[in-house]
Amino acid sequence: MPNFALAIHTSSPDLGLAIASLSGESRWSVQPLGRDLSSLLHTHLVEFLAPQTWQDLAFIAVAIGPGGFTGTRIGVVLARTLAQQLEIPLFGVSSLAAVASGHTGTIALQMPAQRGELHTAIYRNGEAIQSDAVMTTEQWRDALDQHSIDRRIEVGSEQGQYVEGILAIALQQWQKGERPHWSEALPHYGQHPVAIKAN
Repeated sequence: MPNFALAIHTSSPDLGLAIASLSGESRWSVQPLGRDLSSLLHTHLVEFLAPQTWQDLAFIAVAIGPGGFTGTRIGVVLARTLAQQLEIPLFGVSSLAAVASGHTGTIALQMPAQRGELHTAIYRNGEAIQSDAVMTTEQWRDALDQHSIDRRIEVGSEQGQYVEGILAIALQQWQKGERPHWSEALPHYGQHPVAIKAN
């Protein structure tokens, strides 16, 4: 009977992988692959999975962003393909939620986006009280003024270390009985990679 969960985080230049048995034993790995992510992802994944096999997986979790456009897309496509072929649930988890999962209280997270804007979110004890959104600095300042923030976090470009948060959030949802279909996991870029000018 499948009793392991796999998490994949490719929304930043470093690859984060984590696996855990449903009874709680886990291991994880972070590899700074950078531009080699697309060519080395499968090799690292297969090596990391052993001694478990694909048939040991009860579900997969993947970081859906926000983050790098190409890396996020590669990770989500891979996770969707695996979940579809294995016929198992796929949990799409916010990259910012994964960062917030390691903190208690009300946490404000921000990360540089394109065109001088910010990826933002506010979480309280793991629950989003302001969902992931792209804002100008002025809009973000106004949002912060509406909440009593315990801690502000500037999310860096190396997020693979938060793969354990991706796995932990998915495990909580699994334990609540959620079984999302692979097609529900969609990348969250926050912005279109190319600015579109209005006519």
